[in-house]
Amino acid sequence: MTPKFYFNLLFISIFITSTNVHGQSGLPFEKIQPAEKNFSASKLDSLGQFLEQAGSSALVILADGNQVYSWGEPDQKLLVHSIRKALLNSLYGIYVSNGTIDTTMTLAELGIDDTEPSLTPEEKKATIADLLKSRSGVYHHAAAVAEGMLRGMPERGSHAPNEVYYYNNWDFNTLGHILEKLTGKSLFDLFDQHIAKPLNMDYGNKYITVTDVSEKWEIPDVDGFYQYESDKSKYPAYHFRLTGNDLAKYGQLYLNNGSWNGQQIIPAQWIERSTKPHSVTNEQYGIGYGMLWNVLFPTENRSSKSFFHTGVGIHMLGIYPTAGMVLVHRVNTEEDHHFNKGEFYQMISKVWASKTE
Repeated sequence: MTPKFYFNLLFISIFITSTNVHGQSGLPFEKIQPAEKNFSASKLDSLGQFLEQAGSSALVILADGNQVYSWGEPDQKLLVHSIRKALLNSLYGIYVSNGTIDTTMTLAELGIDDTEPSLTPEEKKATIADLLKSRSGVYHHAAAVAEGMLRGMPERGSHAPNEVYYYNNWDFNTLGHILEKLTGKSLFDLFDQHIAKPLNMDYGNKYITVTDVSEKWEIPDVDGFYQYESDKSKYPAYHFRLTGNDLAKYGQLYLNNGSWNGQQIIPAQWIERSTKPHSVTNEQYGIGYGMLWNVLFPTENRSSKSFFHTGVGIHMLGIYPTAGMVLVHRVNTEEDHHFNKGEFYQMISKVWASKTE
């Protein structure tokens, strides 16, 4: 059994107390028979049995904008973990494209520094684009860093900006701060305005701040929260809690090249640019990293590109353009759970094995 996922906190301040909800639960897509999109109903039934035994919480499959399969509790709001980075991608796409954000700006130009030991002049040469690609060369401590991240963390000053890739929460957290600095708005308010409302998400934009850990605290029942760890960094991690259905809507938005109900929400050029593999992270399996998205790039055995983001290795938002498919998988990591990474890979295999062609 995995321990309960806890956040420690000393102080909570509520920024937004609105419980206003923008849409009803569920998906705005037609529910169709699996065979209509070349899925085997019997294999999907077997997949559901596997998910039940493994301790999954929800799985949603969309094909060509239709709901082919939904299992579990896709209307339950859960922490999205690292999928938060893919959510930030859309906001950067909007504000880069309208000229508010220039990705060539350096940390020095932006006035970005951090707690002691503060950033060096070389580190401050990193650009917004470097942070988006997780290639900043800044290896400062950060909030919400897992032990696995720390094990592979390079020494400070060991690499110049844009020299190497390292999956780095300092980059991601600082990007949240930069977005807010340049727009003058909270990233949660921006997400509400540009994404949640147009997509009619079940998102009330209720968010809080968790400051300076000292005692155990369960995940708060809100739509989002900032997590500060001032002994590590001045920049907080930003966390979202969304339903599986709302993640499916977000995935369909990207499958639509940023268009929703005739409205171009995210520029298509940004989606193409940010889902290009700027770093190769696993050559054997053809995996790279773009800008806040993991990318499966074409190989000898794979003719097309797709992109995805995971959370703690078991949550999943996958977009497969050639197949016209969106895949969402959720686990209730806010409580005791036993779903593991091995079962996660089995789940993906079983999804693809359920296709009849």
